[in-house]
Amino acid sequence: MTIKPLGERVVIKMLETEEVTKGGVVLPGSAKERPQIAEVVAVGPGGYDDKGREIKMEVKVGDKVLISKYAGTEVKIDNVEYTILKQSDILAKVE
Repeated sequence: MTIKPLGERVVIKMLETEEVTKGGVVLPGSAKERPQIAEVVAVGPGGYDDKGREIKMEVKVGDKVLISKYAGTEVKIDNVEYTILKQSDILAKVE
């Protein structure tokens, strides 16, 4: 099953990272708070705002992005967790 976002929405997959504490203990991604860096999986076609101005998509599939902490709607498809959010909830591209 594939996800095709509509309008100015973007589908992302959160990146899991392990963190090592100063004492050498490895914390798996599930033991920490939600990461804010994700990879773009799908991008909508763009759209128009309420004043009729065109919204162009500034991200593409494969981009790494920094998102707002509680942005988007989480969905689970084929046992994989994704987040669907508006492009405006993306704070920056990570290079």
